[in-house]
Amino acid sequence: MCLILSEGRGHNCCSHTCQMLRGAKNSATHQLESKGDVTTATPPIRGTVHGAVGSTERMGSPMIRFKGSLSTSDPRKCPVLIIGQLGHLAALSFSDVAGKLQPRVDEEAWTLAVNGLQPSPTDYCSLYLNLATVAALPVKCSRHNTPSRTHSITKIIKTHSTGTEECIVLVCERADLFASACGVARAYPTYSRKTAPGSSSNHTVTVELLLVGKGDSPLTDEDIEVLNDGVYGVRLAARIVDTPANEMHTDSFIGEVQEVANFLGIKPLIIRGEELSAKGFGGIYGVGKAAVHPPALVVLSHHPPGGTENVAWVGKGIVYDTGGLSIKTKTSMPGMKRDCGGAAAILGAFYVAVRAGYTQNLHAVFCLAENAVGPTATKPDDIHTLYSGRTVEINNTDAEGRLVLSDGVAYAAIDLHCTTILDMATLTGAQGTATGKFHGAVLTNNQQWEEAAVTAGQSSGDLIHPLPYSPELHFAEFASAVADMKNSMADRSNATSSCAGLFIAAHLGFDFPGNWIHVDMAYPVHCGERATGYGVALLPTLFGHHSQSRIFRNLAPISAENGECENDCKASKKMRLS
Repeated sequence: MCLILSEGRGHNCCSHTCQMLRGAKNSATHQLESKGDVTTATPPIRGTVHGAVGSTERMGSPMIRFKGSLSTSDPRKCPVLIIGQLGHLAALSFSDVAGKLQPRVDEEAWTLAVNGLQPSPTDYCSLYLNLATVAALPVKCSRHNTPSRTHSITKIIKTHSTGTEECIVLVCERADLFASACGVARAYPTYSRKTAPGSSSNHTVTVELLLVGKGDSPLTDEDIEVLNDGVYGVRLAARIVDTPANEMHTDSFIGEVQEVANFLGIKPLIIRGEELSAKGFGGIYGVGKAAVHPPALVVLSHHPPGGTENVAWVGKGIVYDTGGLSIKTKTSMPGMKRDCGGAAAILGAFYVAVRAGYTQNLHAVFCLAENAVGPTATKPDDIHTLYSGRTVEINNTDAEGRLVLSDGVAYAAIDLHCTTILDMATLTGAQGTATGKFHGAVLTNNQQWEEAAVTAGQSSGDLIHPLPYSPELHFAEFASAVADMKNSMADRSNATSSCAGLFIAAHLGFDFPGNWIHVDMAYPVHCGERATGYGVALLPTLFGHHSQSRIFRNLAPISAENGECENDCKASKKMRLS
């Protein structure tokens, strides 16, 4: 199926399960290949699941490859789907797309179909059987939505994908290109253990790009490579989140990190099990000590020549959350395999950022644990000393994510000397009440970073909205008579998501002179029963001012030269980039 994606609003997710990874023997190969005028990317990590139960070979996954121009093909042999905003579709001449439609569709049929589209919110018209289709994205786009309409792109592809060799052509402006590409990735999930014939698919999805913005320059090989890497990162994060904990335990997650590290030429730092306790990581160790697979802190560090700024991305990697002794119910526990979504996103984003030429020192810190029940599990009333040196009275073992992240951010500040620290986590169910299913929540000590995050969310398609930052009003919720703080707030109706983030900030200190950004993405980490890879697109965009990639530099809300916000960011003129 060939999908031509024009800038507009469309939602799409492929109904066929896909697999990005096909065997450990290919895990270290990532190469761009030129086949005619089609540029393809072979992902570096060919997805074996460490310690997995069953054969990974059963998981069929289409390859997604991008090309910067339209090729000629017959819809009967290569079905085609054309997606875009209605205005962009109407502005196309038939000659722009004739190579994808002829000889099955003529100019009159194309014109009638486009003129007949009435998106509400989306609309489509079959041009030739179900093998050539044009679809329009939503017309309306509010100020808190993404102009790319990437969520609609995913839904449209899911609806119209044939599950065979197919081509996707995105017709959009350059500013929406990366977000649109990530929307395609979300349509093709990779994890599946289905055994029925036809439940796996190893076909190729070719995504062809048609830029329609005024002054948009042609795509370069570097641009295509960034898109391929972005799609790979999204699918990697989504696969990790979709994988159940009997396969994706802490040792397996470490294996995923090691594969990325090997490909990038980085030696990971791994602190695991009893060594965590010995070195003072009371949060991570206390949460994961009862599990069969021990907890771990894993760090990937990218040190490019000339790097002067130290940035840390810290991810919550709770591979399963039973709630501990404050155990969850039978209805609230299913789905807790997704509690590693923050760490999975950090891994995918780190891969994308480093591949795109990140120019500063970048550290990915993974706080990995299983919040299990057992004889050695942390009990309510226990007091743990975290890496910051502060003591925490445990009054809720199901408030565990903030404990592991507190160790992670403290390590980033103390040992890695980072002055900009971002943590990402599926932290609170209250996030869904505060900002909903599509928007993550951002809490930060810096207004400029808050506004930059919102702008980056709109540009990348990983939407995000601010939470109130008022430690002087909210942190009293954690008061303890016997320790520096409790780990769960007294009044759960008082800005729950903000308070949970403030607990993490307290282990940096509210007088921390650097920039701290907290992202809670408990709800956008998944859509229905499938992971979305949320966060992978957001971070390289937010920190794009330190990228060598033209795509990320153009999308970045911060200027590398003077610290000013760009792209209509409402932040103050000068942004503190410590």
